[in-house]
Amino acid sequence: MNDNRELHCIICGQHKAEGEGIRIVSEFICTDCENEMVRTDVKDAKYPFFIHQMKQIFIEKNA
Repeated sequence: MNDNRELHCIICGQHKAEGEGIRIVSEFICTDCENEMVRTDVKDAKYPFFIHQMKQIFIEKNA
């Protein structure tokens, strides 16, 4: 796989190298956002933001 290709993170909107994150369906989440998401408590104010962004994966595919 070509790690030089940049992908758009659906959480933070930044462009990162392909090897710097994970793919879910056809979307990309950078390592920084992935790490922050797994450490975020459900009571944290940022939790609903992560949920909203993750829903975009499936909304776009089923629209």
